Amino acid sequence: MKVYRLPLGSPQSLGKAIINLLPLEEGEVIYTLMPLPEEEESWSELEVMFATAKGNVRRNLLSDFSNVKANGKIAMKLDEDDQLVDVRICTPDSDVFLAARGGKCIRFRATDVRLFKGRDSSGVRGMKLGKGDSVIGMSILKSVEADTETRDAYLRARKSIDEAGNITDYGSLTPEQYEALLQDEEVLLAITENGYGKRTNAFEYRVTNRGGQGIINIETSDRNGDVVATFPIT
Repeated sequence: MKVYRLPLGSPQSLGKAIINLLPLEEGEVIYTLMPLPEEEESWSELEVMFATAKGNVRRNLLSDFSNVKANGKIAMKLDEDDQLVDVRICTPDSDVFLAARGGKCIRFRATDVRLFKGRDSSGVRGMKLGKGDSVIGMSILKSVEADTETRDAYLRARKSIDEAGNITDYGSLTPEQYEALLQDEEVLLAITENGYGKRTNAFEYRVTNRGGQGIINIETSDRNGDVVATFPIT
C-alpha cells in the first residue's frame, strides 16, 4: 500500500483500524511492516530477509513481491506453532542480527542463508533456541571485514577517549584505520520488559555461522526481565 493512502492522524487520534485498509482474515494480526523504495525498478537489486519466532530465516529477492494483489499474497510458509516476527530489506553484503527473548543473540552473514526462489518454504534455521525461548527481533547490519584483533583494538581505542574527545591509545591501529572503522560503526540498543536498556557497539558481536546458540546480548535478571526489542540506533 502506498504511504499517502494511509490516513494522517494527530498525536491524540486513535488511528484507523487496519481492517479498513487491508483485507485481513478473521484472527489475523499485523506483526511487522517494512517501508519499500518508491522506485520498483530498484527492487531487483535488493533482497528481503524474513525471521520467525522459532528462529527460522529466509532470503528472497525483493522483486518476488513486486506484484502483490489487493487481497495479499502468501509470503512465507509457517509451522503451526510459529509466527513471523520481522521482515527487513538486505543485500548480499549485509549481516543478520537475531535477538531472542531470553537474552541471547546471533550475528551471521546474509549469504549464509541461500537465496530462495519460491515463497512456499519455511526457510532454514538462523538461531538455535533454548526451551521456551523465541526470537523477538531482527536487525540488518553492515558487514565489516575486520579480524578479531583489529576489532578489539578499535574497541579499546574507543574506551580511551579523554574528556576533550581525543584518542589517547590507538593500540595497533593507525589513525586512518581507526577513522575507517568509525565510519562503519553501528550501535545496538537492547530493551527489557521492565524498562531497562543497554547500548552496545556492534563490533562487540562477532560474526558466526547461522544456526548456533549465539552469545549473551543482555542479562535477563529478575530486575531486567526478558528482552522485548533490540535495534540499531545513532
